[in-house]
Formats: sequence, C-alpha cells, structure tokens
Amino acid sequence: MDNKFVVNIIHRPEMVPEYAEKVTGQGKAEDIGRKALLTESLDIFKFQQETAHKNGLKVTIHMTYASLFNDEAVEIAKEHHEKYGDEIALSLLGLPCKEFREKYKTKDFCIWMFSMEDKKQIVDDVFEKFHDRFGFYPESTGSYYMDADLTNYIKEKYPMVKCAVATCWEEGPKAYHTCNNSWYTLFDGGPWNPWIPSKQNTHAPAANEEEDSGIVAIPHLSRDLIACYDGNGSNFGTHPQNVLRGMIYDTKTWEYPYLYNLIDQYRHLEKYNNGYAYNMMFVGPGWLNKMGRWEAPYELLKKSYEDGMAYYGQLKKEGKLVDMTMAEFADYYREKKTYTEPECALWRDILYGSDKQLFWYVDPYMRACVNMDQGGAIVDLRPYAAKLKWEVGIGTKHVQDASYPFLIQEKYRAGYFTHYAGEGTIRSAKICHNGEEVDLCLCRTHASFSQEGKTRILTLDPVDIEFYDLTVKLQTKLYFEEGSSNIKIERTVLEMSDPDAEVTINEYMVACYGTTEYPEDMTGITLAVEKGEEKKTIDYEYKCREEKIEGAKCASAVIPAIETKVSLTTDAEDGEAYIREGYAFSPMFTLGYQKKLRNKEVFATWLNLEKAN
Repeated sequence: MDNKFVVNIIHRPEMVPEYAEKVTGQGKAEDIGRKALLTESLDIFKFQQETAHKNGLKVTIHMTYASLFNDEAVEIAKEHHEKYGDEIALSLLGLPCKEFREKYKTKDFCIWMFSMEDKKQIVDDVFEKFHDRFGFYPESTGSYYMDADLTNYIKEKYPMVKCAVATCWEEGPKAYHTCNNSWYTLFDGGPWNPWIPSKQNTHAPAANEEEDSGIVAIPHLSRDLIACYDGNGSNFGTHPQNVLRGMIYDTKTWEYPYLYNLIDQYRHLEKYNNGYAYNMMFVGPGWLNKMGRWEAPYELLKKSYEDGMAYYGQLKKEGKLVDMTMAEFADYYREKKTYTEPECALWRDILYGSDKQLFWYVDPYMRACVNMDQGGAIVDLRPYAAKLKWEVGIGTKHVQDASYPFLIQEKYRAGYFTHYAGEGTIRSAKICHNGEEVDLCLCRTHASFSQEGKTRILTLDPVDIEFYDLTVKLQTKLYFEEGSSNIKIERTVLEMSDPDAEVTINEYMVACYGTTEYPEDMTGITLAVEKGEEKKTIDYEYKCREEKIEGAKCASAVIPAIETKVSLTTDAEDGEAYIREGYAFSPMFTLGYQKKLRNKEVFATWLNLEKAN
C-alpha cells in the first residue's frame, strides 16, 4: 500500500440536535419544531461547512430525516455537492422531528433499538424521502450503531449503499456510567478503524466474500485507544468537543495540543498497517450551541472547530493527508484491503504522561488487546470466530445491549488486580521457583512491532524476575498469523544467574463471558483436558473442581451461550495441562499448562478460537 493518511469529515444538518432543544427552550414546554432551534441548527451547519471548505477539505453531508423537510438544508447540500464535490449521504441519526413523532408515536431515536418491522419502515421512509428531494439514493449512511439485520436489509433494498458509520468504539458500560447511567447505548467490542462487517454480526469483520455484508463500515469518531479503554470514550476523540468535554485544554490560552497529538498518533498507525492510516470526524451541530456546551462558551467551541479543521487543511497542503468522501473511501478500502488483513495499533499514552503501551489487534476471528504495563498480558479478547448472531432492538433478547461478548475483559472482570479473593480475567504466565511465584502481570515492559510475511510479531523488551536466590531474564513474543484464528505466545529464558537452575512456568488463561460487569450463568460450559484417547471433563457447576493430565497438549472450554470454543495448546512433550472450574464468588474458568524451563530454553503455547455449534 502507498503511504496514505485518509480522513473522512462528516457533517449532518441535524435540525433538532440532541440536547439542543433543552438548552434553546430552557423554561419553555418542549417543542421540537421551535423556529429558533431550526434556525440556529442550520446556522451551525453552514458554519461547519464553510470552515471545512475554507481549509480545502471535502465533506460527506449526512442528511438527517428532519433536514429532508427543510428546503434550505437541501439546497445547501446540492450546491456544495456541485461546488466542492461534497457527497450527499443519508444519516439514520437525527430522526426526531414533528413528522417522525406524529407518524411513529415515539421518542425513540436510535435506529438499532426499534423492532425489525419498524426498522424496515423507517429505512424505507427515510430513503424514499431522500430520493424525493435529490432524485437519487445515497451511497453512504450511518448511525451510532447499525445491527447486522438492519445493514442486511438496507443493502438488499438499496444496493447502491457502500459505506456506513456502524459503531462507536467502546461505547459500553464505561460511557454509560459517565452519563449518569442514562445513555443506553451499549456496543463495546468492535473495531476502532474501518472494516468490512459480516452479515452475521456488525462488530465481527467478514472472513470472506460469503460473509461480506456488502458495505465498508467506519467508526463513529476516532478515539484514544488507551484513554478511551480506561475511561469514558466521549472524552477522548478527534471530535474537538470530546477534548473539551474531557477538559484536556488550557483554560487560559484555549490551546489543546492533545487534539493534534491524537490525530498524529492515528497518522502513525500506518507503520503497523502496510502504509495506511485513517481518521474521521463526525460532527452534528448540537454541541456548537450559542449558549455553550458543558463548561465551554460558544467562542471556545467555535475556535476548537476552526483549529481542528485548520490542522487537517495544513496536513493536506503539505501532502500528508488525503480527504475523501465516505463513498470514495469505501472504493479505496476495498481496493487496498483483503478480508483477512488485520488492523493493528501499537498505542502509547499521550495524555497522562505515563509510559503505558497497549497493542490492539483485529481480524475476522478475534479482537485482542495486549497490555505491556502488565508484562504483555492479554486484557481484552472478543471471539469473532463465533460470528455470533446477536439480534438487537425491541422484540429481541437484547433491546439495548449490542456489545460483542468478551472472554477476557480486565475492566469488567477485574483482570490481574483483584480486590479480595478469586481471580479476574487475563491471559498471562507465572514463573515459579522454590515456592516463590511471580506473575508476569507485575513486570512492566515495552514492545516493538514487526511483520514477517503474513505474521505480525510483537516483541517485548526482556524482563528480570528476581527470586530469593535466582534472577531470570525472560523475553515474551506474540505472533498473530493472518487467517489462523490463534495467538502464539513464546517465552524465552535469555539468561539465569545460576545457569543450572530450573524454573516452572505456568501459562494460564482465566476467562468467562459477558458484555457488562455483571456475571452471566456459567452452567452449560464444559471444560476439557485431553491427551490422545484420554480425556477429562468438568461440566461447570461452581464447585471449584480441577483436572489435569501429564503430557497433555490441549486444555479447552466450550461456552454454548456465545457459541465459542477456546483452547490453550502446546507442542511441548513434557508438562501438564490443567482445567479449573470457578465458584460463585469468582465465576471464571481457568485453562493452563505447566512445565519446567532451563536456561536458554524456549516454550510456546497457542490460544485458539473457533465456533462451537
């Protein structure tokens, strides 16, 4: 791939912006047709368009349903399409308006939360209204989230659609909690950068043409892959309002270097993705309210928008950025990427001044996060290999929760650092010697990235493990082989203070399943350890049982609730594979492998994911 930093800038004339009615109409009865609201919203949209064009940038205009009833908004879109090459697209956000409320008799506005019957009717209403106004159907659409059934229907009915904003990165319980438990949009577990969603599940990328939903999906905002994972995503993104909301600016000078650092870190991702990097800014007018938003006055909101656009404009002038419309990007992406090509991000903290580093990996079989602050432990793992069909909206089992379930998630299931008893979910290793034990989670390190053929390799700096009478220098490498549906973890003993000593390594994975902090029912899970014909199993009953087999090469768990089989395998001849059932206070399961290691020895294990029918 040629080195390209591609940017999508998306504006939407949202005639009744979220939050804005409450602000504009303070002290008055609700009226979403209020003239002041519509005029102000249109003024903001004009300002946004003008700011982008002044900096020589192309925009994708996401017409909302409400804006399709506004002659001026329609005329602006037509004019800017002719004059600047802006794409006229259609947003499934911004549904609320007098016409919508009267027809559907609801205040719901999140397209994925409606019943399937209503989704179809709304899509037809909105798409046909768009056609009435413009004489053609849109090639791009989007929402905060689009479930697979919705996408499949749109593609079938309106085959010209090729690109969609389809999820918000890590918009789950963390974001919900920072909105006073009132923002019921739960969709953790998807990619942070563009992907081709599968027909079965929007979050899980398609592995081949058969699974291809027919669209290229882009995220709603490009977010900080550490700050957003540790905290609320709404505070850390390349949307200037995120940065203001997170108070990441100098209140005296109104400067925000973090915004530019974040854009630059996205530019840097080309190092891990064959020379391609991506960024997006998707901005409705609601936050540029004349009365200000959050703690920021209108002047600061306006300045932050102008400065953000000027930065993109400057990069374009310097030949470091290519601005594309969404439809153009979809064509570019399909030309450049293969189904199995992963998306990689070695991300460092640029906000808190720590030395923390995470590695994110996404392909059609998994999404994984490796934390160098915890010795290269896997702290988030989503088993896309299952391609879980997860219907969402009214009339389904998941009215609001569209997240892709995890096997490991340190924020919702404690990770290594648990408070009292039991264990949290993590994939790590313990080194044992003479009754002493050190978990690699306690060994902070850094990593470098390399690629050999179709394999991405994460090489961690060696760590020194100190026992009472022995020091061991150990190095970890993780191998992500394209299309393999597994992660190989290799440990090498580089040196020992006593070259004749022996240590025991315990490679383990503590896991469960779920989408929130609350435990799911673990009954139905089957744990197994096997060696040739010999096999021992545990049917999960919270009884704290354990089984092991000397010389076994596989420990596995089948989790019917998420149609997933996960296993830990090795090609080592000597050692012991084990399985462990949890209990009610610690509802996890553990897969592990123990073996002795001497100086200069190398030991590899594989974490494998597959669909369990």
